[in-house]
Amino acid sequence: MDFSIASILLLDGVTNGAIYALLGLATVLVFTVTRVIFIPQGEFVAYGALTLAILQTGKIPGTVWLLLILAAIAAAMDGVGAWRRHHNALAALKSALKTLVIPVVVAGLTAWAAPLQMPLLLQALLSVCIVTAFGPLVYRVAYQSLADASPLVLLIVSVGVHFAMTGLGLLFFGAEGFRNPSFWDLRMSLGALTLSGQAIIIMVTSVALIVLLWLFFERSLYGKALRATAVNRLGARLMGISSQSAGQLTFAMAALIGALSGLLIGPTTTIFYDSGFLIGLKGFVAAVAAGLASYPGALLGALFVGLVEAFASFWASAFKEVIVFTLILPVLLWRSLQGGHSDEEH
Repeated sequence: MDFSIASILLLDGVTNGAIYALLGLATVLVFTVTRVIFIPQGEFVAYGALTLAILQTGKIPGTVWLLLILAAIAAAMDGVGAWRRHHNALAALKSALKTLVIPVVVAGLTAWAAPLQMPLLLQALLSVCIVTAFGPLVYRVAYQSLADASPLVLLIVSVGVHFAMTGLGLLFFGAEGFRNPSFWDLRMSLGALTLSGQAIIIMVTSVALIVLLWLFFERSLYGKALRATAVNRLGARLMGISSQSAGQLTFAMAALIGALSGLLIGPTTTIFYDSGFLIGLKGFVAAVAAGLASYPGALLGALFVGLVEAFASFWASAFKEVIVFTLILPVLLWRSLQGGHSDEEH
């Protein structure tokens, strides 16, 4: 290995690490607010990339039909819940319609826009809207009724949601892989290093999104409400902060981050229906390195994971995944020795 090869690997590591950082931040966000170890985070990545790929062909992506089905289930659950609370048909209908509005609007807009072959940026924006709408619905259908369950139960549910989303991805997208066009075709030579426009977009977008997340949590009322819920769920509820609204907002943000990550990584690699699992797991490794609690720690852990993966692909490409996921073992051992043990809360 010489300096030119090392610089190329370093660039690849930082670029991939930026994607893993976003997924790690989303994983930490979901866990701190809802105590859900959200394994299906990677599925949002695959859905985002594949939705854009289908829109590129001028067809309506399968995620639209899945969105409508999920919205119908969530609306039925909300309607039944409102009926049990109020015994009023009008209240139940209003609750169901409130759940249906955004998914139906997004689906209708997609059905109108898909055959028009709109510019790439508009198709990307539409893809983000479709996948983001999944977040609150996934929380409502799979997690909201189990909000007070133990983290172990929520983890089991996450595994089930992951398998369900992967299977539905195969059903709606098929087994064929897709690679999206680059958002910027720039090629810049810096000595032996070639910097692509897509790599610049990935790094700039990741930094911008991290800054926006920081501003959201520090300056906005909703961000402070999520922070309060993360610190003390019971105290936040006593102060009038709805844990259900906090959970749905958190999952919407996680879906948004996943969709953006899928759009960013789509032009750099071929995405299949199940590609999100490994990508999400690498973000999870970064989140675990941060103790599922620290946003700066997740950022640093993700960059480290990206660099290890890049250099491992050079030295031992057949074992790069094994090397990356083995990183979690010393972290878990160290945290186990540092944190001690306590009985599970009931």
